[in-house]
Amino acid sequence: MRKLQSAGATFIAMLREIFDESAYRRFLQRTGQAPSRASYRDFLAQQHGGRPRPRCC
Repeated sequence: MRKLQSAGATFIAMLREIFDESAYRRFLQRTGQAPSRASYRDFLAQQHGGRPRPRCC
C-alpha cells in the first residue's frame, strides 16, 4: 500500500512540474507575492522572457 501511495505522490508531483504549478509556487515564495492574476502575469512574463505566448485558435 505504501508503494502505491508513494507512486501516486510521485505522479502528482510530476504533473505539477509539467504544468508549471510547482514553478509558480516557487516564484511566489521567491518574490513574496500572493497568488493573483497579476502575480501569474508576472510569472508568465518571467518564464517567457516578456513575450506573450502564441494562441492556438
